[in-house]
Amino acid sequence: MKRMYAKLKGFVISHKALLKAIFILSVLIFVILEIGRIGRDIDRQQLLASLSSQSPLTILLMLVLGLVAVTPMLNYDFEIQDFLPERAPTKYILKAGWTVNTFNNLIGFGGVLGATLRANFYGKNASRKQILFAISKIALFLLSGLSLLSLVSLILIFVFHTGSVFATYWIWLVGGSLYTPSLLLVTHMRESEFFSDLNLKKELRLAIGSLFEWGFAGVFFLIIGYFMGMKNLAAVFPLFMIANVVGVVSMIPGAVGTFDVFMILGLRAVGIDPGVAVVWLLFYRIFYYIVPFIIGLVFFVQDAGGRINKYLDDIPKQALSKFAHGLVVVFLYASAIIMLLAATVPNWIRTAHFISELYPYLFAFLDRTSNIIVAFLLIGLARGVANRVQRSFWPTLFVLLIAIANTLVRDFSVTLLVIFVLVLIAMILTKNELFRDRLEPSWGGRLLDGGVYTLTFVLYALVGFFNSPRIHHRHPVPEALLFPSERLWFMGLIIVIIAALVLLLVQNYLSHGGQSLDAGFDAQRIKHVIDTYGGNEVSHLAFLRDKAVYYYQVDGEDKIFFLFRKKTNKLIVMGEPVGDQVYLTEAIQDFIAAADKQNLLVVFYEVSDLFTMLMHEFGYDFIKFGEEGFVSLPEFNIHGNKHKGQRALMNRFKREGYTFGMLEPPFSDQDFAQLKSISDSWLAGKTEKGFSLGFFDRYYLEQTSIAVVRDQKGQLVAFANLMPTGDHEVTSIDLMRYSQQAPSGIMDQVFINLFYQSRDEGYHYFNMGMAPLANVGIYQHAFLGERVAHLIYQYGYRFFSFAGLKSYKNKYVTKWVSRYIVYPRHSSLVFTMLQILLVVNRRISASDYNSRLVRPKFFTKTTNN
Repeated sequence: MKRMYAKLKGFVISHKALLKAIFILSVLIFVILEIGRIGRDIDRQQLLASLSSQSPLTILLMLVLGLVAVTPMLNYDFEIQDFLPERAPTKYILKAGWTVNTFNNLIGFGGVLGATLRANFYGKNASRKQILFAISKIALFLLSGLSLLSLVSLILIFVFHTGSVFATYWIWLVGGSLYTPSLLLVTHMRESEFFSDLNLKKELRLAIGSLFEWGFAGVFFLIIGYFMGMKNLAAVFPLFMIANVVGVVSMIPGAVGTFDVFMILGLRAVGIDPGVAVVWLLFYRIFYYIVPFIIGLVFFVQDAGGRINKYLDDIPKQALSKFAHGLVVVFLYASAIIMLLAATVPNWIRTAHFISELYPYLFAFLDRTSNIIVAFLLIGLARGVANRVQRSFWPTLFVLLIAIANTLVRDFSVTLLVIFVLVLIAMILTKNELFRDRLEPSWGGRLLDGGVYTLTFVLYALVGFFNSPRIHHRHPVPEALLFPSERLWFMGLIIVIIAALVLLLVQNYLSHGGQSLDAGFDAQRIKHVIDTYGGNEVSHLAFLRDKAVYYYQVDGEDKIFFLFRKKTNKLIVMGEPVGDQVYLTEAIQDFIAAADKQNLLVVFYEVSDLFTMLMHEFGYDFIKFGEEGFVSLPEFNIHGNKHKGQRALMNRFKREGYTFGMLEPPFSDQDFAQLKSISDSWLAGKTEKGFSLGFFDRYYLEQTSIAVVRDQKGQLVAFANLMPTGDHEVTSIDLMRYSQQAPSGIMDQVFINLFYQSRDEGYHYFNMGMAPLANVGIYQHAFLGERVAHLIYQYGYRFFSFAGLKSYKNKYVTKWVSRYIVYPRHSSLVFTMLQILLVVNRRISASDYNSRLVRPKFFTKTTNN
């Protein structure tokens, strides 16, 4: 006998894995066959009726109570901390514990998954032996609560005769109830290092925690039965425990199948229809297993994702956030458009198969009468979300919550609920993407939203035309364009008008907030930066006061400033930043970030090739705008055949008594009156422009000397104001004006004399200014954008003849240097060029610059080194 026992024991040990697999497989086969048999007996109509009979409030209560029923499991994760060298933070334990227990609850694998996850979450500061011992001690007590409740079930059946119909299964309850006493005997009778720190107090805490776990699960199962109107629930409690013992013995993850089959058979014994029992179990599985598991999955993905995200430099998080952001935007726009179609051409919705399939999922927002208003509300919010505006988050979240509430209360649908919850999660994930203070719609955005409204209005008017009884139609009205009644159509027309106001209100709400980037004009600050760090070709234009100013500071000191003007959602920066070029990269980053926070894009106008390449590193694209001419002063003279005409001209002016001189500020009223007269004569009634060019303004002109030409009587006939660059390398002029009575070629006298004078003062170059569109888009295979830009400026810039300007300057220019427009890569080049054109061509009025003399507040960025 002993030899036989030894052989059997040896066979079992050597074939342990195979025997375990055969056992599990046989149980699964039994379960599958039994489920098939039960499935044939279930009335599907009764099953659907039972599912739909629960009110939204009942579903909500099940959801909440199911989550509460899971919470006792967290006791294990708090208790495991006593066996580890370092205690984890409470928040971390709650998240990790929820993940471990809900995963183990649903998937299980005999506790292997739970042990693996606990080792992953809590093994950072513990040795392998410590974490293995701690997990094993916890695992021993996972079934202690089921064991104690098995004993309670035996008492209910055989003492109180509650559930006595299940007395034949006493063997399962007896086996289950012996587990805890056996465990306590082993832990206290056997001396081992493993049990050395497992005192009675800790064992009781673990056992009580397990008791609450299984007890809460059983009570929750009975509460579901109560909501379903079941009777004699006390008798079901012992059955629940027996089924769990069977499920544990089966070793199938989550006891799926074994528990369910046993419960269905047992519930049939107390007179409950199998169809109702299936619904009962379905609710239990959903709210006790699946919903908590989904929450645990979110925590798990968050933890694992956080580690992966950290390893991959935040790329996965950004990608997920952007995907969620795109999903929300598409959902909002799609919902709005389908709602509009449903309201304007309701019959087409019914006849269009694809739209009719989608519409039920989107109609849950509201009733048909308010479809149009909410559709435009969604368009406004979608624009805010698409532009990443912070203020759009809570209103959009509120709309989605209303949709979910509407689905739960009025027309419950699991599919609808899942869709809205997914979009709600996507919206929450999008929160970090919404960082901007305000909405500043681009032309493209305005065209899209305006186009939707216009098409809606036109389509609605078309439907009204076809359905009007007062208009005779030669042909039958298309079925898709039929409308219920003329009265409903007229009400809808009023709603379309109201919807436009709703869209405007939403966009107005989203457009408020944030700080202005314009620090205002402060002559002392401008001069300090130029005098300290040097200026450039455009720095003197700051004194026109027609441009906004943004300062970049380091330790409270102005280092760099930007000159710009806003147009729609673009900040057109005139030239390159002025100031300490050591901080150029930091200043650009800061300015772009500040603009981006205000939902604005930065465009640089007339910049050098080096600056263009720098901006290319920022993800910017560029287009050649023209060329800037420079005269090499050390080499300049009017000798030789090339300048024979200029020599003759200078000699003629000398003979006729015209003289060159300089006016120094401040100017006398008499001199200024003459300058004004020359400027008015030269303008001949035309309105002045600004931005990249100077205009006649006394404050601006008195910042530097003015080169003038006088006639024989000493009267001024021409002038040009100097435009210093803040260094002694390059000089230039801005306004070049002469009266209509001045002789031809008078500006050549101004230039030639300035060339000589500047050379004598030590300057190396004289900047003759821009020749816009010089050599831009002139070749057949040039970039399409450059060819379009050439056309825009050729026909849109009405103040100059570009070809004539280039030809005139070419008489003196030694070298031409390319200048570029640098713009964000994802923005439209055509729109950008048109916006620059509007900025440059904008007429200047006194209010544009006088109002900027005093500004009590300014916005700057300070960086501490």
